[in-house]
Amino acid sequence: MLNLGELVNTVQKNCHISDARHAGDFTMCIFLLKMREFYRWEHDIPLANNLPKSEVGNWMQEREHMWSDLEESSFEQLPFEGRTLDPFDADTVNRELVPQGYVYSGGYGRFCKPHFFLGTLLKKERRAGYTIYITSCEFARDLEAPPAMLQGKTIYVRQESVRRFLWEKIEEWRWNRKNKAMERALACYDFELDAASALERMTQNETEAMIAHELGEGLAGEELGPDWQRMLATISRSKAEIMVRAVRDILADCLSTLPTLLAKNNDAALHFYFANFGGMRKHLFPEAIDAYQRWVAGQDRKALPTLAASGARRWRETARALLTLYLDRGEQAGDAIEKMLEPTVDTTSFCKPKPSSNS
Repeated sequence: MLNLGELVNTVQKNCHISDARHAGDFTMCIFLLKMREFYRWEHDIPLANNLPKSEVGNWMQEREHMWSDLEESSFEQLPFEGRTLDPFDADTVNRELVPQGYVYSGGYGRFCKPHFFLGTLLKKERRAGYTIYITSCEFARDLEAPPAMLQGKTIYVRQESVRRFLWEKIEEWRWNRKNKAMERALACYDFELDAASALERMTQNETEAMIAHELGEGLAGEELGPDWQRMLATISRSKAEIMVRAVRDILADCLSTLPTLLAKNNDAALHFYFANFGGMRKHLFPEAIDAYQRWVAGQDRKALPTLAASGARRWRETARALLTLYLDRGEQAGDAIEKMLEPTVDTTSFCKPKPSSNS
């Protein structure tokens, strides 16, 4: 019999070790926001409830002390009925867990940060050669909880994290209602009438949008090959990594996300997509916002289909050029990649680390 409690504790400890090593990767503002969100999850506080400020502050101090003790620790093997499994061998772990109604993930994200989570299986699907796990309740997670993630031929969509991510975006818009695309997205769900039901409908809709994006990531990965991941590892924790990841994100969206949403006339998800089209993606591809504005104004209903088609060609060529540059320059490719992609953009604000002894 599976000892779920022991497994949860081991996965959560690995999450803490990962956080201890990488907490300094965030800007101070992002770090504080993620800590508040993590406190909410850990203490099972409803999304609409305020957090107790003094208790959060004490908890943060205790958490940073714990990280100091764990920073040099090795990741623990996962316990399974008298044997142990590698925490990064998610396929083998899931062969044990999925028949029992659970899903596990262990992989790497931005700045080569390990991400682990363990949750309840909601649905398993197969699409375009990829296995898709959709989970609900999460038993273990780290500070940063990606709502969706591609690992090999497997896509993980964490609906609890999707819901939290959406709520954060909604709250952000309520503080500053200048984002018209977000206003249009929320208007599709009647949040003013029944916020809980609206959030659930939005969660289901954005789950599909995230699957479309991860399928696009898979298509991009098939085209670009294993050298792309080697390039990311080589330029990890740099401005160039953020730029290269943005290129692949844009390519994935032009290959899959935008065509899928357009084919399904999913205006709500399209509005939400452009409401959150910012950061490095916006700097590299400002034409996307221009096309959206023409589309939403009714001036050119073909603007977004044209953007997706031309963008797929452009960013495929760009990604291949980046690979050529990496294969030619190796470890010296980072500076050349920055100059090639956006020589006029000051990207320091995208990767300014939080001063911390845990970085």
